[in-house]
Amino acid sequence: MGPLEGIRIVEFAGIGPGPFAGMMLADMGAEIIRIDRKNDNRPDTLARGDPAMDIPSRGRKSVALDLKDPSSRDVALKLVEKADALIEGFRPGVMERLGLGPDDCHARNPKLVYGRMTGWGQDGPLAKSAGHDINYIALSGALWAMGEADRNPVPPLNLLGDFGGGGMMLAYGIVCGVLKARHSGRGDVVDAAVSDGTTALMAPVYSQLAKGTWTNARASNRLDGAAPYYGVYRCADDKWICIGSLEPQFWSLLLELLDLSPDDFPDRLDPDTWPQYRAAFEQYFTRRSRDEWCALLEGTDVCFAPVLDLKEAPDHAHNRARNMFVDANGVRQPAPSPRFRNSTPELPGRPPYPGQNNEDALIEWGFSTFEVLELMNSGVLGQEATAVTAE
Repeated sequence: MGPLEGIRIVEFAGIGPGPFAGMMLADMGAEIIRIDRKNDNRPDTLARGDPAMDIPSRGRKSVALDLKDPSSRDVALKLVEKADALIEGFRPGVMERLGLGPDDCHARNPKLVYGRMTGWGQDGPLAKSAGHDINYIALSGALWAMGEADRNPVPPLNLLGDFGGGGMMLAYGIVCGVLKARHSGRGDVVDAAVSDGTTALMAPVYSQLAKGTWTNARASNRLDGAAPYYGVYRCADDKWICIGSLEPQFWSLLLELLDLSPDDFPDRLDPDTWPQYRAAFEQYFTRRSRDEWCALLEGTDVCFAPVLDLKEAPDHAHNRARNMFVDANGVRQPAPSPRFRNSTPELPGRPPYPGQNNEDALIEWGFSTFEVLELMNSGVLGQEATAVTAE
């Protein structure tokens, strides 16, 4: 059983960081019912195909409702009455216009933790503007700081913003809110913004900037690829390795294993020496293949790893030993994380088709069989979805 066993969450279907927060909570044992759009035939929805491939949607049951219809809204509010928390990822004001905003939900369930996921937050000049991960991390300073000195900033996929600063922060905020509600009897509203969360993740960098140990220039610092002892190097086979020999003892071991003289690298902490040292290492690492460097350096205190592609990573010996990837529903996917001594998070159920659990999920959440039949006969519930394959 996961540590969140017994926590119930209503999730209003969205994209990106909201579903990722739901995955994190479901992976830890929370029971989540997702409200999908009834008869959702938008091209982006149909193109998703088999939901088993939608890894962040694992661990839900789905009901399909038209939230603009008062009867559907009543169903959603009845689910809210049974929930510990709620996830929604619409622009500010959308849920209020639907009659499902925080005040509406807290009138039904004062202990509810109402989780709101947006890019810019619920207020501020940009609150109602469209945006994506790249825009949100740009305002935090994070995007500007990544990349080579003489080239454009490099987007770090959408890991930093959507999933780190967004979804992870929302999941954290919901758990904090639920803990408070358990002893106070009062719910809360979590305003999780990707821009806020990314800024919080930049705290260590801003700390170094304040101390004068971080240069406000891209690729000029120990951790941004400028230092010769912390970076990525190409090998003879055009694959890559990475070195993280930050501490002096690790650096000394690196030179020893590479059979290089410390006298040739007398002042590794002087940024003026970094271009020269780095050029020397770049040339040196092209002498052998990645596998050859792994044989020499992997598992030592050099702080070394091969740079694996997405197909290689699941098969690395360390990843296999810790079962970091699992095969489920025909899809290889990351396993739940983190791990606990006294709890056992397990991979939750298969991602559902929209409306797949119209009947059983509602009954599990307190609706009577008669009520569910009435909702189905009256057309309030969408038809149970079947497999959709993208053309």
